[in-house]
Amino acid sequence: MTEKLIQLLKSNDFTVPQALFFRYKELNVSLEELYFLIYLINTNDLVFNPKKFSSDLNISMPEVLEIVNNLTNKDILSLDLRKEGNIRNEYLNLDKLYNKLSFLLINEETKVISTNLFDVFESEFGRTLSPIEYELINGWLDNEFSEDLVKCALKEAVYNGVSNLRYIDKILYEWKKKGIKTPEDVEKDKVRFQTRKEENPDVFSYDWLNDNE
Repeated sequence: MTEKLIQLLKSNDFTVPQALFFRYKELNVSLEELYFLIYLINTNDLVFNPKKFSSDLNISMPEVLEIVNNLTNKDILSLDLRKEGNIRNEYLNLDKLYNKLSFLLINEETKVISTNLFDVFESEFGRTLSPIEYELINGWLDNEFSEDLVKCALKEAVYNGVSNLRYIDKILYEWKKKGIKTPEDVEKDKVRFQTRKEENPDVFSYDWLNDNE
C-alpha cells in the first residue's frame, strides 16, 4: 500500500490537501485509508460503488468495504442516501473529513497565538516563565479570558511594577466580576473611575484590586 501511495503522490493527475497529508495521523487514519481518501477527493463520482473503487485502486472488494467501514466508524466519512428519479443511490460524503481538518487548523492557530502570548510575558518580565506560570496562563485562556484582555491585565501589572502572575490573576477575576470582557471595557471602567476621582479628590490612585463601588 505504501508503494501505491507513493505512485499516487507522484502522479500529476491527483491533488492532496496539505492539511490532510501532514495531519492524517492526528485523525487516526492509516496509509490505506489516506490512499482511499485522496482518491475520493480527486474523483467527480462519489456514488458508492465498491466494484469501481476496487478496479480503480487495484485493491480487493473486501479491502474497499473494510476501509469505508473504518472511516465511517472514525466519523471521517459518511454514506448519504439520495433519490434520483425512481432510483436510490448511496453517495460517499467527505464533509466530516473537512470539518475535522478545519478544527485541527483552528487549534493549531490557537497554539501559535498562545505561544506568542507566552513570548509577550517573558519579554515584559525579562525572564523565562516557569511550568506553573505556563499552566496558569493556559488556565486563563481555558476560562474564556481573551488574549487581548490577558495582555491588558499584564500591562496593568507592569504599570504598577508587579511581575507576578497571581496579581494578574486577581485583576482578571476582578474584571470578570465587573463584567469586563474586552480592552474597550477596561478603558470604559477607567473613565468611570476618573469621573469618581474628580467627584472625590480623596481617591489618589487607580487600583483594580481595591476599586470597589
